[in-house]
Amino acid sequence: MVSRVLVLNSGSSSVKYQLLDMRDSSRLAAGLVERIGEQTSRLKHTCLTSGATREENGPIADHHAALKAVAEELAKDDLGLDSPELAAIGHRVVHGGMFFTEPTVIDDAVLTEIERLIPVAPLHNPANLTGIRTALALRPDLPQVAVFDTAFHTTMPESAARYAIDPKLADRHRIRRYGFHGTSHAYVSRATAELLGKAPEEVNVIVLHLGNGASASAVRGGRCVDTSMGLTPLEGLVMGTRSGDLDPAVIFHLQRVGGMSMDEIDTLLNKRSGLFGLCGDNDMREIRRRIDEGDEQARLAFDIYIHRLKKYIGAYYAVLGRVDAVAFTAGVGENASPVREAALAGLEELGLAVDGELNAVRADRPRLISPENARVAVAVVPTDEELEIATQTYALVGMNS
Repeated sequence: MVSRVLVLNSGSSSVKYQLLDMRDSSRLAAGLVERIGEQTSRLKHTCLTSGATREENGPIADHHAALKAVAEELAKDDLGLDSPELAAIGHRVVHGGMFFTEPTVIDDAVLTEIERLIPVAPLHNPANLTGIRTALALRPDLPQVAVFDTAFHTTMPESAARYAIDPKLADRHRIRRYGFHGTSHAYVSRATAELLGKAPEEVNVIVLHLGNGASASAVRGGRCVDTSMGLTPLEGLVMGTRSGDLDPAVIFHLQRVGGMSMDEIDTLLNKRSGLFGLCGDNDMREIRRRIDEGDEQARLAFDIYIHRLKKYIGAYYAVLGRVDAVAFTAGVGENASPVREAALAGLEELGLAVDGELNAVRADRPRLISPENARVAVAVVPTDEELEIATQTYALVGMNS
């Protein structure tokens, strides 16, 4: 049966991949190629059917060489790209603008449009394109599908997606709130509804995707109606190295008074702000360790992080009107129980509370951490963006076959 989907996530110097069998959504293989273009490149591959792991170290010149190496590793496990069971390749693409509202089979026109979006996603779309073009060269006969991080958020009403600037100017330069982490928000909102024993159309969920990058979304009946990231992934929550929400005049002030260039300000806000900028660490585990040792700088960074997060929870509660669940996901959301507890502390009047014992449990499955009979469910839902990409890819290929 033609049931396998290879999921590729191509970064500027890395390629993450998973091979899944969509008959039962099982994983057959997974791996990572990192430091592409350096002498210290590394490929780590795991065959999940046997449990065997292999690692190769040495120079990998470019993405073409990286994907060829991935294909060779898969072939060693009889899972190669030439397998007749491979139905499609699904690619993560960060920015799809307003043009791509759903997964799309890749052709020349799609490639052109992704390329046109590079100015609003200069760090991500070029790398995504490189991975796509390399995969197309290796298997030009195979259906390849782009799944866009922004697609889930295209259902936002104009009142949420528009900034309060001249609409003609905004349209000319494609300025609006696009949102990101869409595959995660889609998967988690749907999985939360399933956890509650309801259809996605029946449930209003606030999804909190908290990793090094962090975003919140308000999902009404399975459709996103607001999200915290904007034109770029810089807006919104305090993140590992990104500032999140900021008075735009800070940029003018840093340029005029601080004498900083636009590139320096860009680097500051994207790579040297957030938790890292506040206390020198962007790892929540290290920040919590420092807090336990009485580090006031780490405590302040944590408090600012929680304050912003709590503001978004309250705002999206107001946007939705009725909230059935709040779902925490991604690295911090799934693993940092103090973050979950602090984010909802004091919100009992809204029906939001955390059961201390349930919150302390570590597990790799979706679970409720709210008290029994709570008015609003609080859930921890491990995200699975690769499965979401594979599911959307396979559904589209099956639909078009």
